[in-house]
Amino acid sequence: MSNKQQFIKTSDFDYVLPRSLIAQTPVEPRDQSRLMIVDKVTGRIAHSHFHQLPNHVSEGDVLVFNDSRVIPARLYGRRIKTNGKIQLLLLSRRRKGEWRALVKPGSRMGLGAEFVIGDDRGNRIFGEVVQVEDSGTRIVNLDKEELIHALGVVPLPPYIKEAVSNPERYQTVYSRIEGSVAAPTAGLHFTENLLQRLKSKGAEIVFVTLHVGWDSFNPVKTEDPSRHEMHSEYWEISDKAAETIRSAKTEGRKVIAVGTTAARLLENAAQVQNSPLLVSGSGWADIFIRPGYSFLVLDNLITNFHLPKSTLMMLTSALAGTDLIIKAYEEAIRFKYRFYSFGDAMFIV
Repeated sequence: MSNKQQFIKTSDFDYVLPRSLIAQTPVEPRDQSRLMIVDKVTGRIAHSHFHQLPNHVSEGDVLVFNDSRVIPARLYGRRIKTNGKIQLLLLSRRRKGEWRALVKPGSRMGLGAEFVIGDDRGNRIFGEVVQVEDSGTRIVNLDKEELIHALGVVPLPPYIKEAVSNPERYQTVYSRIEGSVAAPTAGLHFTENLLQRLKSKGAEIVFVTLHVGWDSFNPVKTEDPSRHEMHSEYWEISDKAAETIRSAKTEGRKVIAVGTTAARLLENAAQVQNSPLLVSGSGWADIFIRPGYSFLVLDNLITNFHLPKSTLMMLTSALAGTDLIIKAYEEAIRFKYRFYSFGDAMFIV
């Protein structure tokens, strides 16, 4: 299966966002956020609220949720040699005790640098930089990675400047399998009650897993997006989830991804398996979906409003069309929607 990408420029996905519209705190309750309905067929844009989502979902629709859970991936410590302060952001686990990480200050965390992460209760993780990658990330060895939960904190995106009083608010209510360094934020709007209401409507709910990396927040820095390097994210799809999605595709029912991470998992799995009729499996997703891509599994998408020039904005444009997405973002700004991780949502139908 091939997809012919359109010629696009990164600047096509730029927009100016007033800083006041970057959501610093989540709405309470979760499902009281606003919801923009974007019809990719008619181009119509409508305004709703997230708790009204069941009104826009039909019996037999399959909603695919990413059940990955954010780990306390930010660690603070000191270099053993100089006692200088250091900071790590764990990006992905390569094997037991070995992690890819972003480090600060990078100039003092070269090959062989030894460090300790600790607290006043006597918990200690000793680590060493064992590789410096071309991208600037480090491969570090940690001797007691089981203490990450005791010593780490859940990392918030760089545009959120306020602390979150309850760390669970940056987890989805259905998060289950640890491994992400950022939340699959489209799922933050769901409550247990809303999930039950969707089931009562006759929608089917399935869970898949894709561990979200920090690359979600990286803007595309080249004007030619095809030169952008996508980092890989680990995914899994179970027999049950694959069977439910496969039945929907066979019967012509809609598959709705809750978030761009679920969307990327579905499409990456279909590419790897060379079929929209998915079977269970796992792998590493580095798929870059942008305008010109022909979706194999996905019909509709629930998503937040994304950073300008981001791969996620390109993904939504591949589904709905760049002009319509830009129009929707302009309308969201005009109506003062809240943007990014703790912001409002869009449902592309």
